[in-house]
Amino acid sequence: MSKIKYKFNTKSLTYEKDTVPIRRRIWQVLSYLATGLVFATITIALAYKYLDSPKEKQLQREIAELMLQYEILNSRMTEVTTVLDDVQDRDNNIYRTIFEAEPISSSIRKAGTGGIDRYKELQGYNNSDLMIETTKRLDRVSKQLYIQSKSFDEVAKLVKGKAKLLASIPAIQPISNDKLNHPPGGFGWRTHPIYKTPEFHPGMDFAAPEGTEIHATGDGMIERADDGAQGYGNHVVIDHGYGYETLYGHMLRFVVHVGQQVKRGQLIGYVGSTGLSTAPHVHYEVHKNGQILNPINFYYNDLTPEQYQKLIELSAQSSQSFD
Repeated sequence: MSKIKYKFNTKSLTYEKDTVPIRRRIWQVLSYLATGLVFATITIALAYKYLDSPKEKQLQREIAELMLQYEILNSRMTEVTTVLDDVQDRDNNIYRTIFEAEPISSSIRKAGTGGIDRYKELQGYNNSDLMIETTKRLDRVSKQLYIQSKSFDEVAKLVKGKAKLLASIPAIQPISNDKLNHPPGGFGWRTHPIYKTPEFHPGMDFAAPEGTEIHATGDGMIERADDGAQGYGNHVVIDHGYGYETLYGHMLRFVVHVGQQVKRGQLIGYVGSTGLSTAPHVHYEVHKNGQILNPINFYYNDLTPEQYQKLIELSAQSSQSFD
């Protein structure tokens, strides 16, 4: 029960009840409420500013995790870029070179992926720079992978077209090293074994026991198999296509006929000493578009680098041919 208040009336010199008008009471209540509301607002504002709510703490943890994942993604992107650079280098300098295709220029491989507005939706955030840079790197790698994929498609088509060429190019010795009994006679100027005069030797001589097998050095068709060419005795000429021809001379006998298709490594005859020859051997020549080539440049299929170097040294030392 509220206390009754009295006030002294100086005019009547008596105490009278102090009654508060209803309007004043309402005003006092509103004043109290307003003051409380102001203090509450200030308190809540300070709390939100300096104290994190559980939901904010959860969002902060999620943001931190996203930042970590972006960093990991960037690290992996660097690894992918390094591998891709290596693949592009091999593509340009090995695969496309082998198949005589023009390398893809760096300006095409590294070209941009769009204008400034491409990443507009990622702007305006606290971590916009990181998100934009990561997205740019991903776009660049995606485009480079697309270009590389198209390049490999092209190389695959070249391989299909070149497979026959690679099988046709003379790429082995007509007689294997383990069956030779003398260092090969080299290509170039040599002393003629009969006339003892300097003479250009247009092939290489592989000396082996009579009857040793002679093999085709590449796929092709038998163009000649006879003894009609002066000095070569029984000999075979293979047309490999693509401008390549090979000649095998001084055979004991041949086992192929004109028009026959042969494969690399197939038996075509046996070592002899027919024609203008001083000992059993096979005289071997390589021609390309009518030009005589040094056969030593074509033994890359069945010789190691060390064996190849040794063959070059031995053939260079030989001062006299067998024919």
